[in-house]
Amino acid sequence: MSNRHLSRVIVLQTLFAWDFNKTQENPEHILKYTEKEFTPDKDETGFTKELLKGIVQKYKEINDLIIKYAPEWPLKQINIIDRNILRIGIYELKFTSDKMPPKVAINEAIELAKNYGGDNSGKFINGVLGAIYKETTGEELDPDNAEK
Repeated sequence: MSNRHLSRVIVLQTLFAWDFNKTQENPEHILKYTEKEFTPDKDETGFTKELLKGIVQKYKEINDLIIKYAPEWPLKQINIIDRNILRIGIYELKFTSDKMPPKVAINEAIELAKNYGGDNSGKFINGVLGAIYKETTGEELDPDNAEK
């Protein structure tokens, strides 16, 4: 598992705990605990902290995008794992596109969904992120990139 993928997993665990506690706790404290418990030997590149910090800073904008692009699903009715995978994917797709190709952000989110979400999570994540990608770029996602 690459360091960046592992970082996304750690951020997903952190966001899950933060979301579960209704964002009452400091997410950076949760991140420290999560890293200590699950990856004590991980080399810190700063990517994990940067990713979490960015998502927390853009939290409202990201939630608004989820609401816009998943109109059939009220935010609180989206499975907590899927909701937080979307937050990671949307943040990387919309706010870090200068550092990461959009299709990589989408594929990473789909991989998280396949590994940690439910049976249809990959398709759901792909659909929402694909709609954002299409509106942003005017291009359809390549069907070969879609979650199967």
